[in-house]
Formats: sequence, structure tokens, C-alpha cells
Amino acid sequence: MERTILITGVGKRIGYALAKYYLAQGHHVIGTYRTHYDSIEQLGKLGASLHSCDLTDPAAIDELIAHINEHHDRLDTIIHNASDWLPDNNGLSPSDTMARMLKIHVSAPYQINFALAPLLVAAAKINDDSIGASNIIHITDYVAEKGSKKHIAYAASKAALHNMTLSFASLFAPHVKVNSIAPAMILFNQDDDDAYKVKALAKAILPKEAGNNEIINLIDYLQSSHYVTGRSYAVDGGRQLK
Repeated sequence: MERTILITGVGKRIGYALAKYYLAQGHHVIGTYRTHYDSIEQLGKLGASLHSCDLTDPAAIDELIAHINEHHDRLDTIIHNASDWLPDNNGLSPSDTMARMLKIHVSAPYQINFALAPLLVAAAKINDDSIGASNIIHITDYVAEKGSKKHIAYAASKAALHNMTLSFASLFAPHVKVNSIAPAMILFNQDDDDAYKVKALAKAILPKEAGNNEIINLIDYLQSSHYVTGRSYAVDGGRQLK
């Protein structure tokens, strides 16, 4: 069954991998991006519908929503992947730092979920002979539960995003399932040195780089499930047991 999937933040890492994967599966992917990497050109050639959208700007989000409503009569899944791992000592004031984190990780998903809920419900009703529910998936973070000494605003905003999972799951049931994924150490960055890698891997009882497929497979499961909503799935190598 062909799905229409909105993924925020498709320019790199898991967002890019998700977009490529679902395009290869024959699904229609709508992707947002903040920075125009070469990957955006690649996704466009593969058939993705791509939109430059500053998720700190409600007006820009309104334009994205209007475009989706104009060109689509259904939406099967929203994956809120866009993120900004902004440290507290970034040069902005504390109030500006917190405001930016809340805009990207809380306000934008809140605005998008409410505005596109009718399309999600429409898709669920069309699919009623199969799973019978559309999906919203919030990508949160391991630190939403643990906290962070250097990314306090970021961790707090991700915790708020998980809390919205609970509220939207209750509000949108039974037509829309809403779940969170809380990852840690999925992929190293190209400029991460060996010392950092050793330190990062040592935080888990499964000391390895998870890879994109861990997230892709979990999202596939959540989309296919007909009995899971309002839950957070930790993908963290067992860090809570260290």
C-alpha cells in the first residue's frame, strides 16, 4: 500500500535515510529541510516533494501546511525528526536558547499535528479495512528522561515533545496512533575523533553504533501495528543500566 509520509529534517542523518528508504519502497515522501545540502538534490531526483521551511517561524510552517493541504487529500504518517542539538553555551542568551529549542521541538510539531490531523484521519478511514490508523512519530532523545548538563534547554524541549505524545495519542485516537522514539548514539559524525567514540560507546551496555536501520525498522513496526499508541521507545543500547 502506497503511503504519503511527511518527514521533517531530511537533509542529513536519519531524516535523509528515512526519506531514501521510503522513496525506494514506492511511497510518496514530503520532506522539509533548513539547509540545502547535496542530499536535498538527491532526494528531489528520487521523487521527493521538498520544502525549505524554518521551523522556528510559524508563518513558514503555515505555508508548508497550506501547500500540503492544497496538494494532498490524505496523509498517512508524520515523522517529526527535525532537531537542533544546541548547547547551552552557544552564544545566545538563555531565553533565546530555550525559545529556539521549544520552537523547533515543541511548537512546530504542535502546530503541524493540529493542522494536518484531518488529512491523517482521512487516510485512516480509507485504510479502515487494514490497520485503520495513521501515525505521528516524535523523535525525542535519551536525555529527555535523564537530563543533560550541557544541553539543558535541548533536553527540556525533547521532554516536552514526549509529553505531547501522550496528549496527542489520547486526543487523536482511534484514527491516529502517536508514539515517540528516544534514541542515543545512533550514528557518529564524520568529525568525531576516536577518543570521543570510545567515551560515547562506553555509556551503553551494548557498546556499538546503532545505525539508521534500528530507527527505520522501529518506525516500520509502529506504522504496521494496530495496537500501540502513546508510548516511547528507547533506542539507546541499554544506557539506563550503566
